[in-house]
Amino acid sequence: MSKAERSFLKRAVTDQRGQVLPWMALLMVLFLGMGGLTIDLGHAFVVYRELQSSTDAATLAGAYAMTLSGATSTSVDNEVKAYSSLLTGAGTTSGYGANANFNLQSVSLPTPTLSCVTNSIYVSVPCTASPTGDNVIQVTQTATIPMYFIQALKVFGNHTPATLTVSTTSTAAMQSGANQALNLAVVLDTTASMNDQDNDANCGNTQLYCALQGMQTLLQSLSPCSTGSTSSNCLSGYDQVSLFTFPNLQAQDATDDTSCPTSNPSIPAYSAPAIPSATNKTWTAPTGSSPTYQVTGFEDNYSANNQQNGGLATGTALGIASGANTGTNCSGLQAPGGDGTYIAGAMYAAMTALQAEQSANPGSKSAMILLSDGGANSSKFGSGFGSGSTYPSTKDQCAQTVAAGQYATQTLGMTVYTVAYGASNSTSDCGSDSSPTITPCAEMLGAASNASDFFSDATAAENKGACTSADNPNLNLKGIFQSIANRFTAARLVPNTV
Repeated sequence: MSKAERSFLKRAVTDQRGQVLPWMALLMVLFLGMGGLTIDLGHAFVVYRELQSSTDAATLAGAYAMTLSGATSTSVDNEVKAYSSLLTGAGTTSGYGANANFNLQSVSLPTPTLSCVTNSIYVSVPCTASPTGDNVIQVTQTATIPMYFIQALKVFGNHTPATLTVSTTSTAAMQSGANQALNLAVVLDTTASMNDQDNDANCGNTQLYCALQGMQTLLQSLSPCSTGSTSSNCLSGYDQVSLFTFPNLQAQDATDDTSCPTSNPSIPAYSAPAIPSATNKTWTAPTGSSPTYQVTGFEDNYSANNQQNGGLATGTALGIASGANTGTNCSGLQAPGGDGTYIAGAMYAAMTALQAEQSANPGSKSAMILLSDGGANSSKFGSGFGSGSTYPSTKDQCAQTVAAGQYATQTLGMTVYTVAYGASNSTSDCGSDSSPTITPCAEMLGAASNASDFFSDATAAENKGACTSADNPNLNLKGIFQSIANRFTAARLVPNTV
C-alpha cells in the first residue's frame, strides 16, 4: 500500500464529519412527534373549551325550556339542540345550532337527561315547577377532532391516531340561580264581565275569583326578599309588585280593595295618563278623589315568611287584594264595572310607575302582566280624550292597547305578558276599531312582547274555544301565572354529580 493510500485510509477512519446525520434522522422523528403532538393537542384543548362553553349554553337553554308552559322532553330537547354545536339537525331554520362552528366537527348530542332531584342543596325548586315533572337537566356533547400534524410520523412507520374524541357534560338546575330584582305591575280587568261565572273544573267561581287565584300563585312564586331573609327579617326588597286595575277608581277608595271588609270602590270615568318618555323617572300617585288605576304601591311584604313559596301574608294590601285573606266579608279585589273596557290608560300608568321604580332600584328589570278579555269599547271617558286614531282617543281602542304594549317593549325595554281570558275572535267586540278592524284575541296577542309572552286559557268553558295561544296551550289561570313566574327565575349550572 502506498503512502498516499495509507494516508487516505487513516483520514477516512478518523474523520468525524457527517456523524450527526444519523442522529438528526432519529431526532427528526422525535421533533416531528413533539411538534405535531403539541399543535394537535393545543387544537384539541381549544376545541374542548369551545365545546364546554357550548354545552353550558345548551344546558341552560334546556333548563329555561323546562319552565315554559306545556314543556315536554321533546320541546326541551329541541331547545338544547338549538343552542348546541350540532352542524345539522339543530332544530333551527338554518339547520345549525347557535354555537356551531367548523372548528367543532362530527359533534354528537345524545338526548338530554331530565331528573327530579329532591335532596340537593343546589336545587331549590320543586319538580312540580316544570310541566315535565323534573327540575334538573344534564347535557353531554362529544366531538371528534382530526389529528393533522402528528400524522407526519406515519412516514417513519409509526402508528398515530387519525382522530381524538373529546366529551363535555354540563348540569343545570332550573330556577335555582340568583334572580335579577324585579319590578312587576299586574294590570287586572275589573269590568262587570269579570263577575261572570267560570265553570271550569279548575276554579268553578267568578272570573275575577279565578283571576285572583292565579294572582296568588304568582305572588307565592316570586322572591319578596333577598337570599338569607327570615320570617322576621327581610334583608331587602327583591321582587316588588304593584296592582293596577281598570276601570279607574277614586284614589281615596283604594282601601276598599286592600282592607277588610272589602267593598266596591267608586268608579269615575276613564282618565288618560301621559305616555311616559324613556327618560321619565318620576311617578306621583293620584290622591283624594282623583281617578287612579293603581290599587297598591310596589310592595315586597306579600310573603308570610319573606321567602319564595312561603304562603301569603293575609294582612297586607296585596294579600287582601289578591283574595288571600278568607275572613268574613273579605273577598279581595272587586269588579264594580259600569264603565266598559278601556285598557291603554291603565297600561301607560303602569309603565310610568315602573319607570320610576326601576330608577329607584338600579340593576332591576321591569315587567307588566295584563289580564283581560280585551274588547276595549268604552263610552265613559273623562277629559283629554280626542276622536283621532291615537291615544288618548275614543276611537280604535283595541289598537291603542296594542300600541301601548309595543311601546312598553320597544321603547321602554319592558316585557309585557298578556293573558286573554274569555277573549273572542269577533271584530264586533272591538267596535270602535274600523280601519283596520281587529279582534280582542288579536288585541291581546299584539300587546304582548312576543308570541311566547301571550297566554290564553284554552278550555272551551273559559274562552269559548275562540282565542288560543299556540306557544302556551291548554293552561288554566293558575298554570298561566305559574308559567309567567317561572320566566322571572334563573337556571344555574351545578356540579354534574347532582
